[in-house]
Amino acid sequence: MFAEFAFPIFEQSIKEYHIIDDVYQPTINPFEKGSIEHLLFAKNWVDTVQWHYEDIIRDPQIDPVAALDLKRKIDASNQVRTDMVEYIDSYFLDKYKDVKVKADAKINTESPAWAIDRLSILALKIYHMSEEANREEATPEHRAKCQEKLNVLLEQKQDMFTSISQLIEDIESGDKYMKVYKQMKMYNDEELNPVLYQNKK
Repeated sequence: MFAEFAFPIFEQSIKEYHIIDDVYQPTINPFEKGSIEHLLFAKNWVDTVQWHYEDIIRDPQIDPVAALDLKRKIDASNQVRTDMVEYIDSYFLDKYKDVKVKADAKINTESPAWAIDRLSILALKIYHMSEEANREEATPEHRAKCQEKLNVLLEQKQDMFTSISQLIEDIESGDKYMKVYKQMKMYNDEELNPVLYQNKK
């Protein structure tokens, strides 16, 4: 049950981040480097920092220069996030490399790691919606609406646990196979982004 294994690690990362609650704080990963736990914690930490980047950049009073710097941080964070998803997929590819794929095996629309990526974001949604549902200074109406949304997110969590488990079980049995496409991000590439390669002339 990989999703059930990963989710508490995501929750731990989110909780640790919010002790200081600063996008510039250092990452203190409690898991052994090279372990899947270390990778999952690091992945969610990147997601958590980016969540707060996205909050900050929506401040209507933000200084334009600071906003531009933050936009570049968001772009860099997106690239790191994508790289980490690919590392997680490498873990699954290695784990199931000896599985005999059935002749009628099907391919999924997303790899296990991209499903885990969505689960990491869901953990953040649950954390912050829970905060709003329990915010004492908020109105009862606000808290009630947020509790309704939280209930839906918790239902989604259980559905994702089920669907991710089914996907991994299908890969283990050879009923589905993994095919990983390296993400071809264009906006950071000086050879592919027209603004960047025109500036090199």
